[in-house]
Amino acid sequence: MRQLWLTIWILLLFSSCTLNGALKEKAKFETQTIPELKLSDSGSNYIAVDSNFLLQNRQGLWELYVTGNPMEIGLKTGLLTRSLYAYQEDAFFSKIQEFIPSTKKQKWMMRLTKIYNRKIHKYIPSEYKKEIFALSTYASPRYDALMDPYQRSLFLHGAHDLGHAFQDLALVGCSSLAAWDQKSADGGLIIGRNFDFYAGDDFSKNKLISIVKPDSGYAFLSVGWAGMIGVVSGMNGAGLTVTLNAGKSSIPWAAKTPISIVAREILQYARNFKEAIAIAKKHPIFISESLMIGSADEGKAILIEMSPHKFDVYESENTNHLLCTNHFQSPAYRSDKRNLKQIEESHSTYRYQLLTAQLQEHDKLTPNEVATILRDRNGLKNKEIGLGNEKALNQLLAHHGIVFQPEKRLVWVSANPYQLGEFVCYDLNKIFDSTLHQAGHSVSSAGLNIPQDPFLNSKSYQDYEQYRILDRIIDHKLKTKESISESEWQDYQELNPLFWAVYYKKGKYYFDQKRYGEALDQFQRANALEVTTAVDQKNIASYIRKIEKKGDHR
Repeated sequence: MRQLWLTIWILLLFSSCTLNGALKEKAKFETQTIPELKLSDSGSNYIAVDSNFLLQNRQGLWELYVTGNPMEIGLKTGLLTRSLYAYQEDAFFSKIQEFIPSTKKQKWMMRLTKIYNRKIHKYIPSEYKKEIFALSTYASPRYDALMDPYQRSLFLHGAHDLGHAFQDLALVGCSSLAAWDQKSADGGLIIGRNFDFYAGDDFSKNKLISIVKPDSGYAFLSVGWAGMIGVVSGMNGAGLTVTLNAGKSSIPWAAKTPISIVAREILQYARNFKEAIAIAKKHPIFISESLMIGSADEGKAILIEMSPHKFDVYESENTNHLLCTNHFQSPAYRSDKRNLKQIEESHSTYRYQLLTAQLQEHDKLTPNEVATILRDRNGLKNKEIGLGNEKALNQLLAHHGIVFQPEKRLVWVSANPYQLGEFVCYDLNKIFDSTLHQAGHSVSSAGLNIPQDPFLNSKSYQDYEQYRILDRIIDHKLKTKESISESEWQDYQELNPLFWAVYYKKGKYYFDQKRYGEALDQFQRANALEVTTAVDQKNIASYIRKIEKKGDHR
């Protein structure tokens, strides 16, 4: 885990810092007239600047409403979300500093990042750089010694891209589906997705729903976190939706346009497939990504599949649905070596098969049924595969789940934890009209909410949360070569008995202690369960061969 975060730290910084180019741009921004803003209302869960506001609803979701030009939107967002922005930075940087305490190493990596990212400012549209700059003026000073606030703000916009580059390390495994015509209960387009980006529990705690009404382009709703102006899931007032799914990426060595910025421009300026494709095509990117685009105008969805060297559009061969996990499907990628490896070795294909089975099981999809699919914890044929298994659609680590009905302009966003909480409904026919807002009241349409998953009230859920705590303790002890008692191992395995990894870790522990017979038993138990990836299966098989070769395991 230390090496994982060390590499992420290096590469996330690679995606964020700039040299003189960005700093010169910042100097230009600082010469512009910056309006002075004052909070007109405040409360424990509600603050406002004129008609713009931030509130926390009863489900724990934060709702941000901002209007204006790029500078105004950035400033209002920064002022209103200042404490949340600081929280996100703390959550992220504290995790990194936990694994890289050396100031010397941090400075060394900083020098590398500045060389790497010296031209990134050339790939982000000017209006978004203005908005990022304005937002960054409200950044916490806590990390100023590490990096300039404007550069740090750019940094956060590379987190999603680098998480995708590290997909093999299980930071990302998103699943999406779209259905229309006879596959949808009302015949209209319906879309659901899990955003399985994980950067720690604290990072996912404060989900931010941004309702943005810019002076140019379409008003839109997106779901993300404070400090992020890019888009990972959203719908605009024209009924166009954008969601992101990772493709197989190499570790990027040249920063280009963050994919969330591409998605933001599509959401703000496109109302149909043609316009979305044109925007995507003009941006060079530095990771591989599938953008599921849903359109109220066309009444269906497509995939824009992008990588640093290829671009293609995929339309489903089926007439009424489209599925997307973490491999590409368009002709341009059918012989691509990285994509073929992803199909063969990762859990993407398994989750694609799960989505296919779910669509066969559910005849005509409603928002409630889509939420049920997104919350499914089991494997194929409803097999129990262990809680938190990345082969499941619900990996119990999602930042959020989301459901769209574009023609009706309705969006449902999951409350914590994961996608298990209540799905809160937002009606885009109403939320952009500030005259309909009541100060201190949520802008959601409560009568259309989808109830929380009953699993939240189960003993299995409580056991899983206890398992996650103990899993971190076990990992730490394995890393530091500390002794682990049999009672700890017993508690650990009983909390999640159908998950292969609890036996694999104990097998490695016994193997390192040269207790080969006991290790073999654990590896065989792990191998009998639903192992997540081909790489994991090879690792288990390798340990079994090593033990059997020794011949002293009886």
